[in-house]
Amino acid sequence: MSPPAGASDLRIEPVRDRRQLDQFIRLPGRLYDGHKGFVAPLVLERRDSLREDKNPYFRHGEAQYWLALRGDRPVGRISAQVDKLYLERHGAEVGHFGLLDAEDDPAIFGALLTTAERWLAERGMRRLQGPYNLSSNEECGLLIDGFDSTPMMMMGFAPPYVGQRMAELGLRKIKDLVAYDLEIPREAPRHLKHAASRLAADDRITIRKLDMSRYDTELHTIIDIFNDAWSENWGFVPFTEAEMRHAASSMKPLISPDLVWIGELDGAAACMAVCLPNLCEAIDGLKGEILPLGWLKLLWRLKVAGLKTGRVPLMGLRKRHHRSAIGTMLLHALLERLRTGMLGAGLKHIEMSWILEDNLPMRRVIEDVGGRVYKTYRIYEKAIA
Repeated sequence: MSPPAGASDLRIEPVRDRRQLDQFIRLPGRLYDGHKGFVAPLVLERRDSLREDKNPYFRHGEAQYWLALRGDRPVGRISAQVDKLYLERHGAEVGHFGLLDAEDDPAIFGALLTTAERWLAERGMRRLQGPYNLSSNEECGLLIDGFDSTPMMMMGFAPPYVGQRMAELGLRKIKDLVAYDLEIPREAPRHLKHAASRLAADDRITIRKLDMSRYDTELHTIIDIFNDAWSENWGFVPFTEAEMRHAASSMKPLISPDLVWIGELDGAAACMAVCLPNLCEAIDGLKGEILPLGWLKLLWRLKVAGLKTGRVPLMGLRKRHHRSAIGTMLLHALLERLRTGMLGAGLKHIEMSWILEDNLPMRRVIEDVGGRVYKTYRIYEKAIA
């Protein structure tokens, strides 16, 4: 595979040291500064996420990062990954790419994708799929509409030209993921009130908030429900025990018990929903830095001013209750408790994401409470030459 025409003045260099990794992390902030739908992520958080000694993804995944440079100026970046858990579960020679950002130049995109394809081919992969940053349990999909919508934590941004470059390079849609915007209603919709009344009459069902005194155990329960609820979904890879512990630790500063609810049926945990305050709202304008004074702004926004937006990144119902009347009632009752918790926290809008485009049962539940699709993310695939 030779570089595309027009790429002769480009250098594609693997990221080998901390200086290059910082260039890699900071590039989107330079490319997208001023875009309404973009907030630069915290450099410290991104650094930990991409380091092999920090992110438990690397216990089952291998990755390489590259920078595209013209002279000494970074103009693009990409990653390529091989996830052993994905290969074991789906039995396909599929390698992943991600963290794709570049100036609007077809030669840059062509050179980056060619480099990622070559690295994956050397490891026996036959197909290229992504973007995943780094796995389907982290940021995934390329934004293809809703470019000016509210930036949301752990959901990526890309300008419109990136999707065009993907198509030009022969990548084709394999699956779309949708994100819902929901304005928190002051009054519960009628069907949620009905679910609440039925719930009160059914002593088999309990909807309770997170117990912070048993935080690690509670988060383990939540991830266990997630792994079961999503186990038959397209592209699913379960959270490992190490990833559960990592998530429990990293999420704890943002967790409020009023925004995390667990539904039990006959004393067994059956469903859950987790809402997190939108960290993008708190770090807007910091340009990825919390030093020297950014941390003061961050604390003030989190603790004093309060945030008005949030995201529900985890929600699920054990699969044995899928497509059942009791399962639907559990989810409606869960969402009603979550609604009251959101109002108490001062949230005005939340994003419920991401949802597979063909996960119609979950989409109906979200639309039943007033959710509307406002962003779409696309997973692409291509045969490796």
